[in-house]
Amino acid sequence: MSIVVTGATGHLGRLVVQGLLDAGVPAGQIAAVVRNKEKAADLADRGVELRVADYNAPETLAGTFAAGDKVLLISGSEIGRRVPQHRAVIDAARAAGVAHLVYTGVLGGPDADFDLAAEHKATEQAVLDSGLPYTFLRNGWYHENYTENLAPVLAHGAVVGSADGGRIGSAARADYAAAAVAVLTGEGHEGVAYELSGDVAWSLPEYAAEVAARSGKSVTYRQVSPAEHLAVLTGAGVPEPVAAILVDVDAAIARGLLAGGSGDLSRLIGRPTTPLADAVAAALGG
Repeated sequence: MSIVVTGATGHLGRLVVQGLLDAGVPAGQIAAVVRNKEKAADLADRGVELRVADYNAPETLAGTFAAGDKVLLISGSEIGRRVPQHRAVIDAARAAGVAHLVYTGVLGGPDADFDLAAEHKATEQAVLDSGLPYTFLRNGWYHENYTENLAPVLAHGAVVGSADGGRIGSAARADYAAAAVAVLTGEGHEGVAYELSGDVAWSLPEYAAEVAARSGKSVTYRQVSPAEHLAVLTGAGVPEPVAAILVDVDAAIARGLLAGGSGDLSRLIGRPTTPLADAVAAALGG
C-alpha cells in the first residue's frame, strides 16, 4: 500500500510529499504521480516512487494506482477542463480498488455558488458516485493568491477589487498541505468533508493596510465595480475568461462565501494557521 499524491510537482503537491516525509512516512511508501519525470528528479533521488500519468490522457492512468492505496487527488489547474480530468483519475482509482480517495475541493462544497466552484462540486459528486471511501478537503483561499502578486500592488500603491468589505478566511498553502498529510496518515477521516480556512478572516482594505505597514509604502484599497474590475484585470494581461472568474470570486467574497470560520483546518494540523501578516512579510522578503 502506498500513499499516492497526484500533481506532485505542483506547489501544493510538493509540500504534501515533503510533509509526508517529515511525518516519518518511508519514502518507498510514497508515490508521486507526475507528467514529467525530469521535473520530479529530486523526489526520485529521495526514494519517492514516480508514476507517470497525465490527467488529460486517461489511458496513462491505467496501472497508476493499486489496491489498498491512499490517493490524494489534487485538483487540476486548467479551469474548464477539470471535470473530465478528475473523472479519469476517479475511474482509475475505482478500477484499482484504492482504499481511500482524498480530494482538494473548495470551501463551501455544494453550497458554493460561484463559478470557480462548479467543477469542484461536479468532482465531489463523481467521487460520491464512485462508491470509494473518500474525504473532501474543501480548501479556502490561499494567502499566496494575493502575496504572490504584490509587484503591481506596490507599483501602483493600490489593491484593486470589487469585494466591498467581504472577509477572506485564507491560510498558507503549507497549512492546507499539512491538513492533507494529517488525513493521509491518520484514521477516521473517511466520509468526512472538512471546511478548511484560516483562523482569522480579513478584508481587502485590511490587506492593503498590512502591505503598507510591512513595506513602508503607501498602499490603499480601491473599490471598483465588477465591470471596472474586469477591465483592470484584462488591461493587465489576464485572459478575459480568467478575469471574469476572479471578478466573480470577489462577488462571492462580498457575500461572505470565503470567510470560513469552521476551525477545521487548525484542528486538523494541530496548531494555529499561518497569519496573513507572516505571509506578507515573507513575500516582501522580511
